[in-house]
This record gives sequence, C-alpha cells and structure tokens, in this order.
Amino acid sequence: MNTLVYLIPIALLLGGLSLAAFLWALKSGQYEDLDGASWRVLDDGDGKPEQR
Repeated sequence: MNTLVYLIPIALLLGGLSLAAFLWALKSGQYEDLDGASWRVLDDGDGKPEQR
C-alpha cells in the first residue's frame, strides 16, 4: 500500500508529460504532411534527373 503513494503520482506525472509532448507536436506541425515523408524516402536527394 505504501508503494501506491509513490507510484500513482509518478504515473500521473508521466502521463501529463506525454500529453504535453503530444500537444506540443500537434502545435508545432509535426503531423501536417504525413504523405510527404513517405515520398521523401524514395527521393535520391541529388536534385539531378537520372541519366541513362
């Protein structure tokens, strides 16, 4: 029973921190362009067209 006195506030603190991190990610635009990330994986990144 004594351990619950420590574990419950720690769990609430960690839950609050994760909620704050999620809300920060929403406000900073981390979830704005979900399709762009999947296309950037396929991009070579050199900016030149492929020569044959």
